[in-house]
Amino acid sequence: MKSKLHKYILLGLIPVFTVLACQKAIIKAEQEKPAPAKQDSTKPQPKDTTQPIKQDTVKKDTVKIDTASVLNAPYPTTAVTGCSYAPYYGDSIIFTQPTNGSDYIVHPVNNPGAGKFLSWPKGMTMDSLTGAINVTKSETGLRYAIGFVKSGTTDTCLSSLIIGGASYMDSVYVLEDGATTAVPYYNANPWMPPVCSGGGCTFDVTGSAGSKKVIVDHSSGVIDLDKTLNGSGLLNPGAFGLLPLNGQTVTATIYYKLNDASNNAMEHIDVQVMYFYSKSNMTAGLLGSVVTKLENVLSGNLISKTVNPRPPLVIIVRKK
Repeated sequence: MKSKLHKYILLGLIPVFTVLACQKAIIKAEQEKPAPAKQDSTKPQPKDTTQPIKQDTVKKDTVKIDTASVLNAPYPTTAVTGCSYAPYYGDSIIFTQPTNGSDYIVHPVNNPGAGKFLSWPKGMTMDSLTGAINVTKSETGLRYAIGFVKSGTTDTCLSSLIIGGASYMDSVYVLEDGATTAVPYYNANPWMPPVCSGGGCTFDVTGSAGSKKVIVDHSSGVIDLDKTLNGSGLLNPGAFGLLPLNGQTVTATIYYKLNDASNNAMEHIDVQVMYFYSKSNMTAGLLGSVVTKLENVLSGNLISKTVNPRPPLVIIVRKK
C-alpha cells in the first residue's frame, strides 16, 4: 500500500488519501500577598492556621517560559540518541486535557539535570530551562524531536515525542480525478485506524471553518473539497468566490473534540486551502515542497526540520 501510494505521489497523478481505520505544574506567578496589618505587640497574636494550597502536578495555569531560544535553534547536524539523561514525559505520546480555561502543562517525569531543552519542528511551546511543555499552546497532531544539551557538554541528546490530535496531509487534490475529500489523520500516524470511526468526535465545533466556506463533516472531520470550491450555486459561492484565481488561498480554523485520551478537550488546527485551475499552473517549487512534507509524514519522519509545517496545505485543483 505504501509503495503504491508513494508511486502516485511522485507521479503527481492523484492526491493522497489517508488511511481511515484514527516537576509539576507551575503557576505563572504567585499572587502577591498584601502586607500584614501592623499588630499591637502587647497583645497575644493568634496562631496562623493557614494551610498551603496543594498544586496539581500537570494541569494548571499558564507558565511564563523561555521559548525564544527553542524556536530559533537550528536542528543539530550531529546528535546522540538513547542517552540516559534524555527527558521523558511518561510516554511517547501525550494528549491535551480539559482544564476549564487554564493551560495544560506537562513536565518531564525524570530529572535530566541542568541543561537546555529544545524541540523541532516549530510548533511546540516549551520552556528551554525546565522542559515544561504548554500543550494547550502547542500544535497538536505532530511528531516532534526533543533535544537536550546537558550543562558542560555540547552534545544534543534527541528523543521523539508526539502530541496527539488531528491533522491533514499537505497534498494536491484533483477534482477531475475524483479526489473530492481531504481526510484527517491522527497522532502523527497516517497508517493508524481513524479515531472517530466509532463516533463521539465533533469537528468545526464553533462553525469557524464553515464561516469561511470550508465545509467540514461534523462527525468525521472530512473536508468536502468540491463544496468548498464550488459552493451551492450563484447565490452561495464557495470559499474562493464565483471566479477563483490561481494561487488564491483561504485559511480556516477547525475546532474539534476527539473521543480519545484527550477526553474531548477542545483542540484546533488551522488549515490553508489553495486553488489552482490545473496542475500546470503550479510551480515546481510549490509541488516539491508539498511532496517532501507528504513523504516525511508517510515515512514516520518529522514533517520538517527547518520551517513551520503548519498550517497543512490542501491544494484543490479543478482539472488535470
